[in-house]
Amino acid sequence: MQESLILAVETSSRIGSVAVAFGARRISEVRFSGPLRHSVEIFPAVQSLLDRAGRIPGQIEQVYISGGPGSFTGLRIAATLAKTMHLANAAKIVTIDTLDIIAANVVRLTPESTLPAPHRQERPAGCDRIAVILDAKRGQFFTAFYEGSTDDTPEEQDGKIWRKTIPDSLMTISECLDQCVCRDKPIWLFGDGLVYYKNKFKAEGVYFLDEEHWSPQARNVHLLGWQMALNGQFTDPLTLTPNYLRKPEVTLKPR
Repeated sequence: MQESLILAVETSSRIGSVAVAFGARRISEVRFSGPLRHSVEIFPAVQSLLDRAGRIPGQIEQVYISGGPGSFTGLRIAATLAKTMHLANAAKIVTIDTLDIIAANVVRLTPESTLPAPHRQERPAGCDRIAVILDAKRGQFFTAFYEGSTDDTPEEQDGKIWRKTIPDSLMTISECLDQCVCRDKPIWLFGDGLVYYKNKFKAEGVYFLDEEHWSPQARNVHLLGWQMALNGQFTDPLTLTPNYLRKPEVTLKPR
């Protein structure tokens, strides 16, 4: 388990990425060259990482994927890859909540482990509430809210484990702001859903973290997935279905 060859895949949002690790030790990561390049770049990226590690696809023992919510197409790509690796190698699969993956850019969601902490933004003093925002189209957003201990100091925040206070939800901007606005508790928002809609989320007590921390990353897929694997939280490949939060929109062509 400690030296298992692990492939971590993140294709739920605009910019995809993949990473390779040996157990807790992440070896390397590749971020795709542009938005929505998942289907074109995922296999060359995986092969490049394996070549660097001196391994072949048949040696992958575990696959960690971003399980949603997020892009329907991107989630299906990751799920299909994971199932293929299971059929080919009997690789074990772990699916991780996409909004948790993004939140892990700036807060700690798991207990201390042998894993090195990922780079996190130095949050402003008093940043005890955050929300992740992803565009779900049709005027809706995938959101989740998190809180840290109210007695955190800026120096101690990364030593605290944050908890999810509002689970993954599908909300409009007004519904999200109803949850955000609290006179005594400011909130910081981040996530790719703000790329085109940041101005619409502006309100009293609402702030925005830096854009460099908005996207989910394969390094966090590995970080959170490894903790789940240590706890035996593997996904049954036969029942693996991404968490879409809603059904894909289907358009029937006229005959």
